[in-house]
Amino acid sequence: MEIGFAQSNDIDGWIKLLELVKDNFPGLDMDEYKKGLSTRILEQGALVAKENDTLIGALLFSRESKELEFLAVHPQYRRLGTATALVQYMFAFFPKGSCITVITYREDDPKGKAARDLYKRIGFMPGELITVFDYPCKKFIYINK
Repeated sequence: MEIGFAQSNDIDGWIKLLELVKDNFPGLDMDEYKKGLSTRILEQGALVAKENDTLIGALLFSRESKELEFLAVHPQYRRLGTATALVQYMFAFFPKGSCITVITYREDDPKGKAARDLYKRIGFMPGELITVFDYPCKKFIYINK
């Protein structure tokens, strides 16, 4: 597996991955997402994991707001360390001591069990309860080491 910054020629593969997992992202507007993706690619805030030139994982982050904004792994490549590798790769772009946040599902939401478990394993700590796109969510916080 190779991880690096996404390039504009990765957009088609990214969107194919997104089509597979879009039901896990309430409030997703594909047109707005595509615009944001292009911007993040230009800002070097988009990472991809590839296996033999196939895009198997994707991560968006904001250096400005210190937030992991999106993380997805192709269903056939889950539980192989792809998500962990992407998140850990992202940490290198934040100064030590930075407070990095991610928003995911609440504890009682079965949709988010895998994501919550992943973030806890990596070292994110549960934070405040919030609502995003009229959906109940939870913020997790990581202090970069």
